[in-house]
Amino acid sequence: MYDQLQSIEDRYEELGELLSDPEVITDTKRFMELSKEEANTRETVEVYRRYKEVVQGISDTEELLGEKLDDEMAEMAKEELADLKKEKEVLEDRIKILLLPKDPNDDKNIIMEIRGAAGGDEAALFAGDLFNMYQKYAEAQGWKTEVMEANITGIGGYKEVIMMITGENVYSKLKYESGAHRVQRVPSTESQGRIHTSTATVVVMPEAEEVEIDIEDKDIRTDIYHASGAGGQHVNKTASAVRLTHLPTGIVVAMQDERSQLKNREKAMKILRARVYDKIQQEAQSEYDATRKSAVGTGDRSERIRTYNFPQNRVTDHRIGLTIQKLDQILAGKLDEIVDALIMYDQTSKLEAMQNG
Repeated sequence: MYDQLQSIEDRYEELGELLSDPEVITDTKRFMELSKEEANTRETVEVYRRYKEVVQGISDTEELLGEKLDDEMAEMAKEELADLKKEKEVLEDRIKILLLPKDPNDDKNIIMEIRGAAGGDEAALFAGDLFNMYQKYAEAQGWKTEVMEANITGIGGYKEVIMMITGENVYSKLKYESGAHRVQRVPSTESQGRIHTSTATVVVMPEAEEVEIDIEDKDIRTDIYHASGAGGQHVNKTASAVRLTHLPTGIVVAMQDERSQLKNREKAMKILRARVYDKIQQEAQSEYDATRKSAVGTGDRSERIRTYNFPQNRVTDHRIGLTIQKLDQILAGKLDEIVDALIMYDQTSKLEAMQNG
């Protein structure tokens, strides 16, 4: 492990030199790649350097305790030694997590699809609540959101809404949100005061760059048609709506939000690329069944992952057995407690799998 850490530190120092090299600075692509690599290893190097300081501190303090000291000095040295040993344990645990294989998608932007599922209008309203929750969470993280497609119901819910979230490490925090979200509450349309259960589904896909997934033109069938806007706005005037069909996988994306055919095609292509990339990844994942079962957020997309119980102001994540009595705050976008718990659970599972493997 320490050889690995030393080579990471050596590489980090080399990157520092490369990033001040005029040749590298003028090569934008290379400069960006190396800056990213440096940023990705910075925390590991900082923790490792502190670890070396602590180990040295333990050695020095033990040496000091071997000398003749007055009682007060000896007591202080013993306290310092105990503190350093505790810190050493904490740093060792941190290092193990930092050395876990990184998910290559963690620093990517995402495309998130939210759909009302079982429960009609109430499911669509709940899909709207989830959409607002993720938007507020993204805003708190300093990320940007862009709605790419929205199918709004008459009472203000969403049959389907697709949005892109861009920013730093978006996928690393939201990748555990894929699955079925269940709500238990008295719908506004319910006159008897009975609690109904409805579901909405969430799919989180990393944005796929063109270099990562090469979709050839011959594999796409493009259909252009007239947009059918609500209330007859700009309907049938121009054929601006675009439907892309990826022939090898049968994945279809239709886009009519923009007035320009070109913009609709661009948006549809982003979604198509993400869905094809996601499908390839899901298939690869299912080959690793055992790993899939041990980790959160990589299992079956139809799995019920969370319940939002309004009468008790309670949210439960079924995968990790976490229950929080703060439903109102969570729906207001304060998702950190859940996100952090899921990340911790995933990392711990992976550590255990490595140690048992």
